[in-house]
Amino acid sequence: MSNTKSTTGQSVAEWFAAHLPEGLFGETPEVVVDREEITVVGPLPAEAASGEDAVAQYRENTRTERMRVAQAAEDLFGRKVSWGVRHEDRRLMFTHLAVPAMTRLRQPERQVLDTLVAAGVARSRSDALAWCVRQVGENTEAWLGDLRDALRHVQEVRKQGPDHGKG
Repeated sequence: MSNTKSTTGQSVAEWFAAHLPEGLFGETPEVVVDREEITVVGPLPAEAASGEDAVAQYRENTRTERMRVAQAAEDLFGRKVSWGVRHEDRRLMFTHLAVPAMTRLRQPERQVLDTLVAAGVARSRSDALAWCVRQVGENTEAWLGDLRDALRHVQEVRKQGPDHGKG
């Protein structure tokens, strides 16, 4: 069963805050949850090695601790855990899921994807669609942020509604 709360009612982010080893990240990591995956990304700790191999060394040195926490979280929340770091203004993922998403497209939409494939921007329609989604994500973050805020507000209002607590 997929939950976003632990058996104690903690959110996923609260659970990770309580279960991550001290000093694993330089500050509280960002925890993002969707239906399939929990992504945990934080800055390297100050004492991490510097230079080009800092991320690789950190990844190797923390693997056992991260996997222990991931296993407990996966058992509790029913989602895979992916890890990454922020380092030198970059976000580097160690692991992540690539989840298929089915969609129905009309001919003009398929022609956009086929044009991207023909131009060599993408290898397939699937890659072209992923490229389009990345472009939207990179170029409309403010709009998506507003949309996420609105969704959070709707969820808060629903919690206060007359059906709250009924199963």
